[in-house]
Amino acid sequence: MTAYNDPSTPAVPLTATPDEALRRSLGVGRRRFLSTCTAVAAGAVAAPVFGAAPAVAQDRGRDHGHDHGRGQVLVPPHKRGIILYTVRDATARDPLASDLPSGFREVFKQLARHGYRQVEFAGYNQHANAPGGAGLESVEGAKLLRRWLDEYGLRAQGNHGFIPSSWPLTEADKDTFKKHLEIANILGMDHVGTGGDPTGSSYRADWDVAADKWNALGEIARREGIKLYTHNHDSAYGFLLDGGPLDDQGRPTRSSGIRKLEYFLKVTDPKVVWLEMDIFWAHVAQYKFHTYTAHDGSTRKSVFDPAALVARHNKRYPLFHAKDGVVSTTNGMGWDMVPFGTGDIDYTTFFSRVGLSNYRNPMVEDDNSPSASDPAQSLREAKISYDNMAALRKRRC
Repeated sequence: MTAYNDPSTPAVPLTATPDEALRRSLGVGRRRFLSTCTAVAAGAVAAPVFGAAPAVAQDRGRDHGHDHGRGQVLVPPHKRGIILYTVRDATARDPLASDLPSGFREVFKQLARHGYRQVEFAGYNQHANAPGGAGLESVEGAKLLRRWLDEYGLRAQGNHGFIPSSWPLTEADKDTFKKHLEIANILGMDHVGTGGDPTGSSYRADWDVAADKWNALGEIARREGIKLYTHNHDSAYGFLLDGGPLDDQGRPTRSSGIRKLEYFLKVTDPKVVWLEMDIFWAHVAQYKFHTYTAHDGSTRKSVFDPAALVARHNKRYPLFHAKDGVVSTTNGMGWDMVPFGTGDIDYTTFFSRVGLSNYRNPMVEDDNSPSASDPAQSLREAKISYDNMAALRKRRC
């Protein structure tokens, strides 16, 4: 397996700084990955239409592919979602101490008013004074959550929840995992996953172990009708250490240029293991990991192209975290996180290139939305993010 490069990505010289690499491969502001609509079309994946679904109230007169007179919609109304971690302060808020939406039921109501039709959970806990009490991580709690989701026309699409720490699996961990799959089925989820990488290691042997574990968990999930997914941070798209001289502990010190999560995709079963790309962290990886030391000691360039990876593996990426950022040359990551649609990540090009708009499930996320001084901020920014996602249209050439 070799490192992949999109030939349309501008070349970045080996002498370039990370800041220069970012600017030359991405551009600044609203500059595009690809400079023309022709280039976008060349790199895009066709987006088949799987059939119509009922229109939501604020989108009457539109179908899931076109907003008549305005162009092709890149994220259909029924696919616009948010991970509840973005509004975690609201679900955790004491309803007896605030007039703002508090707890799951009121937050669902507000998100539905904003226009959202999907949510991704980040656990099942809320404030103890909210309806249903603090902990809803149970069959009865899931039934209550499902009733509220249905009440406000929302669908649960995933959860960053329990992944067993043991391997081989203990019976206790297996039972707990199966309980979470039962909860997911009650909630109507197609997917269940985690907010972490399969392993924090850079070594191929550890990724092989992680693949064995995820294949086993994915098979358990498949038997329950659920797709198991893992979520990435930037380090998962760094380079695998898989050759060259060994260190004092007998571990490899150099790379073939294969990225860790690309290797994971290769060695896991595509029928039972799925992925959720956090697009912000994938862009941080593009900024941080653009050169590697090859087995022969030479320095080589490989600029990461997140959209091209999704296109190559197509349906293995059913979910995204749609998280935006503005270019930064001071924080070591290349990007500062901001509400969706207010940053520099070119989501119009990204969604155009990956295609399959009626299959993908993009979930708005902003880790920084909750504010200690402005308790209304997270839900207000959730509305801004929804409006910006809804406004995305394919460029006309």
